[in-house]
Amino acid sequence: MNFEPSFTAYYGIAIGLLSFLIIGIFHPIVIKSEYHFGTKIWPLFLICGIICIIASLLVHHVVISGGLGVTGFSFLWSILELFEQKKRVERGWFPKKRRDDIYWSFLKK
Repeated sequence: MNFEPSFTAYYGIAIGLLSFLIIGIFHPIVIKSEYHFGTKIWPLFLICGIICIIASLLVHHVVISGGLGVTGFSFLWSILELFEQKKRVERGWFPKKRRDDIYWSFLKK
């Protein structure tokens, strides 16, 4: 058996670290998106998720393809989390955006 690590042996670690970072980045993205736009932004998450998944199939580099795949499925999972975040806001666990600010009142006129 050959136990010498090759350069490709680090691909798994790189994809794992990339997954950890991407998932960590999506947590505040979901919170901010729901705060500013509500749940009506979910189609954008769907489109971005599909684009990233298709791109992951077209890219030949393992780490980049894996990162795009994780990003794509994180976008899709974030659709569910947007609606869960809405429930968290209704329970009072997160702040609700006031709709009486100057920009919103301007749009209502």
